Amino acid sequence: MQFRFRLGMALGLLALSGCGAQVSRELPSVGVVEYRLSPGDQLHLEVFREETLSGDYVVNDAGAITLPMAGDFPVTGKTVAQARAELEALLAGGYVRDARVNLTMAEYRPVFILGEVTRPGEYGYAQRMSVHALVAKAGGFTYRANEKVVYIRHALEGEETAYALTSAAAVMPGDTVRIGARYF
Repeated sequence: MQFRFRLGMALGLLALSGCGAQVSRELPSVGVVEYRLSPGDQLHLEVFREETLSGDYVVNDAGAITLPMAGDFPVTGKTVAQARAELEALLAGGYVRDARVNLTMAEYRPVFILGEVTRPGEYGYAQRMSVHALVAKAGGFTYRANEKVVYIRHALEGEETAYALTSAAAVMPGDTVRIGARYF
């Protein structure tokens, strides 16, 4: 009798543990995240006295921007400052005399939000965006939303991960954010 009771309790606890989300870690805070370039980002390039090189460039699927004369220049995984410095060195090394380069973000990849929000969908990314700011853009949480856990699939990752939802939890361009339902 006592064995059956313990077995029943163990199975009950196991079943209940499956109902809640398993939070694996916390998201980095908004001010801590350093943005790295990725396919789909749009950059604005200004090269002093070189109108043919200046303009907007989209990072292609190979992770590069294609420049006249210089060809493909890989930028994926670099910060904007790193890409600017490397691009300036490349252009100064035989393409442009006294190369002075200004490279800025023209447009980030969009972010996506699904689940228990009023208006799920695609939204434009804003610098230093938090999960709460994205939820606000999507019209807020529904009455069924679990406001303690968020599921995020980062760009180029195959699976979503559960995170503790804090007020400073950062979202990155290309992320797919899902707000799950609460059950109790």
